[in-house]
Amino acid sequence: MSKASTEELAKALAFLPHGPEFRFVDRLTALEPGVRGEGEYTVRGDEPFLRGHFPGDPMMPGVLLVEAAAQLAGIVAQSDPAHPPMPGLKLTALRSVKLLGTATSGAKLSIHVEMQRRFGNLVQASSEVWLDRNLVMRAEIVLAGRQAEAGFSRPNP
Repeated sequence: MSKASTEELAKALAFLPHGPEFRFVDRLTALEPGVRGEGEYTVRGDEPFLRGHFPGDPMMPGVLLVEAAAQLAGIVAQSDPAHPPMPGLKLTALRSVKLLGTATSGAKLSIHVEMQRRFGNLVQASSEVWLDRNLVMRAEIVLAGRQAEAGFSRPNP
C-alpha cells in the first residue's frame, strides 16, 4: 500500500463527520484513496464507555471496534478520486462479524480496511482490527449514502 503524505492523511481524516468524543480513528497511517486504508486508535482509559463496560475490568465494547472499522471504511470511500463524496454516508449492514479479542486501557489498535465493491450509493469493505499481533475483530461492512449529484429527497406524503 502506498503511503500518503501527512497532509493527504490529515485531509482524508477530515471526511469523518463524527465529533471528537465519537471518533475511533485517531490517526491514519496509510491510505490508497478509494481502495484501502490503515489507521490507529488508542484506548486512552478515560473514555466514558469504559466506566460501565465493565467496572473493575474495563474493555472497549465490540460494537465500537466495528465502529472504528466503519469510520475508516468511510474515510477510504469518501477519499476516492473517481467518485464524489456521498452526503450522509452511514453504516447500514454488517456481515460475518467476529470478535476475537478485547482491547483495554492503553491498547493501540491497528485498523485495516479494504474496499470490496461499490454500487451506486452502497460501499462494501472488508475490515480487521489488530492489537499487536492478535486479530481482535473481523467484519464485512456496508455503508450507504446519498449520491451528491442525484439530489435524492424524501417524497411528500
